[in-house]
Amino acid sequence: MRLRALLDTDALGLKLLGGEDELDRAVRGVMTTDLRDPSRYLSGGELVLTGLAWRRDAADSEPFVRILVQAGVAALAAGEAELGDVPEDLVAACARHRLPLFAVHESVAFATITEHVVRQVSGERAGDLAAVVDRHRRMMTSGPAGGGPDVVLDLLGSDLDLRAWVLSPTGRLIAGPKTSGPALPPEACGRLAAEHLTATRTGRRGPHRVILGATTYSLFPVRSTGRSPQTARDARETVLSDWLLAVEADAGDWAEERLDLLHGVTQLIAVERDRRDAARTVRRRLAQEVLELVQTGAAPAEIAARLRVAAPVLLPGLGAAPHWQVVVARVDWDGGEIEGGPAAQALLEEVLVDPRSAGPEHSDRIAVSHTGDEAIALVPLPAVSAEHDGSETGVLADALLESVRDPLTAGLDGDGRLTLGVSAAVHSAEGLRGALEEARHARRVAAARPGRVCAAGHQELASHVLLLPFVPDDVRRAFTARLLDPLRDYDRRHRAELIPTLEAFLDCDGSWTRCATRLHLHVNTLRYRVGRIEQLTSRDLSRLEDKLDFFLALRMS
Repeated sequence: MRLRALLDTDALGLKLLGGEDELDRAVRGVMTTDLRDPSRYLSGGELVLTGLAWRRDAADSEPFVRILVQAGVAALAAGEAELGDVPEDLVAACARHRLPLFAVHESVAFATITEHVVRQVSGERAGDLAAVVDRHRRMMTSGPAGGGPDVVLDLLGSDLDLRAWVLSPTGRLIAGPKTSGPALPPEACGRLAAEHLTATRTGRRGPHRVILGATTYSLFPVRSTGRSPQTARDARETVLSDWLLAVEADAGDWAEERLDLLHGVTQLIAVERDRRDAARTVRRRLAQEVLELVQTGAAPAEIAARLRVAAPVLLPGLGAAPHWQVVVARVDWDGGEIEGGPAAQALLEEVLVDPRSAGPEHSDRIAVSHTGDEAIALVPLPAVSAEHDGSETGVLADALLESVRDPLTAGLDGDGRLTLGVSAAVHSAEGLRGALEEARHARRVAAARPGRVCAAGHQELASHVLLLPFVPDDVRRAFTARLLDPLRDYDRRHRAELIPTLEAFLDCDGSWTRCATRLHLHVNTLRYRVGRIEQLTSRDLSRLEDKLDFFLALRMS
């Protein structure tokens, strides 16, 4: 379609602010963004829609427009809802670069323009999708009247004979066709999500072809463009938060027009994804405010006041004050150059959803913030749920990752780790700081275990572990170095495996026979190694005090 055609549709509420001589440009797609640099998501020919959240002052307009022009976009449409009239500096920048600029009236949703452009562009390429979308203008309306993504998937089935599902990165069913036909089994959802994570993380372009049994699926990424304040530099920054569209068909032999048709559908579904992310903004801000107060040592009364604000948002209609749990997550990518906090936040919002639930709206009782590589969830529990110390009816570490462990393990294999820690329930602001530290220590316990995806709960923390946060970092480093560095140096020079021997000996409660059996050693060999440990450290492993020191040093290292 041509840009000129956009002005002929009154329902789009577009007003031309510049670029009248460029209206014969072809529009090949549409993208909504408030990123300061959206170039990663542009392929050329798009109509770019923006709410201007990227603009902090007049100096931001010139670089933003230059990036769009270099990417070859067709035009820019700026919404008036945020700032009123489109700023003059943006109008001037577009004029300098000959980029057509439209103003979008505040009464018109970007989703309306997206739907119109996708319908027109796809209609020129493939008449079948145009006919479908034209008969169902309300397909992406939220709520019972519109049906959201499910309606799109039903139309793919009824009009194009394609069965398709929208899945989260952990394999949870977000949306599926409501028409007759076998449901997609949970095991298949998990397998498809794992394949999608692996393919996307390793840089393979979609759609990804997967064969499960006798059925072939094609996986299309559903990428949201407005959820991050910075442009992702690496696929791993967003792979753990992107939805996917799984189509029961082999797209390998499809014509280009049919592939464009499905990419258009993913754009429509992305509108729902953006709406969901926007709805989470308030809950994320609440979590950030509460946790900042907790971590800066604010007065309990101030924290309690913030919790009273958070409670009605997270548990509407609750009469009594809720109990709270804290869940801490961390994503560590190999190499360490990628910040894992945003990915951990998206994953934590996902894994805290009841795995038996479907749809995008079941995480509205969870507030998650992130700092650096760590994400922290504030989970409210009705007081009745915590009568028995919160351990049975709240978030359980053992069950937390049960339904998502396989897809995430496959998706992270060889490249990253997810570790989580869960606190006990607390019933007041005074207990929240302890709950946060408890969850962090539980996560460290999980991190000490093998595997790509691990979780630990407060039940697994011994009393000595609870004391560790009060030991200064430099003291802990000196303590572990004094005990363990001589053993590490000796192992490095002689390959003697003294550290693994020490760990096994303590784990076997000092039993020579059990430890020798575990390590597949003769008892005399074990005695020689333990003697060498004692000689290098001037400690006696028959003494309880020295055993405890070694145990703590290994835990803190």
